[in-house]
Amino acid sequence: MNKDRRHKLIAQNKKARYNYFLEETFQAGIELFGMEVKSLRAGRCNITDSYVEIKDGQAYVVNMHISPYEYANILQKDPMRKRRLLLHKREINKLFAAITRDGYTVVPVKIYFSGPYVKLDIALAKGKKLHDKRHEIAKKDARRASEKEFKIKNL
Repeated sequence: MNKDRRHKLIAQNKKARYNYFLEETFQAGIELFGMEVKSLRAGRCNITDSYVEIKDGQAYVVNMHISPYEYANILQKDPMRKRRLLLHKREINKLFAAITRDGYTVVPVKIYFSGPYVKLDIALAKGKKLHDKRHEIAKKDARRASEKEFKIKNL
């Protein structure tokens, strides 16, 4: 089976690549309720300002917004609630050590369906300084200019 068929992208955090150096990524499951899964199938999710917090040996994603499912009953969950991530203990310990000792943060990169399961890719990230962001913008502009020049020459 084609890999693209098995993984259906729901949302992506493009801001994370701009604001952070992404060191290492992990795949985590999310503890969700039924109506949240239906809302995710409709693509109603935002992970732009979210981050991962580790508390009492558990990992939680904070500020991830899953819009309420419009056809559900009144008993909806809070769209901004903390959601527990399903990771191995050694992965949680590794993330916790990096956060406390090295000054890293853990940010969600993308959320997708892997078969019937909802998966969240999280990354161990180090914040970029302003000059790093400027350098990245300059590289993108130079790449775009060279592609444009190449396209004009080949016409």
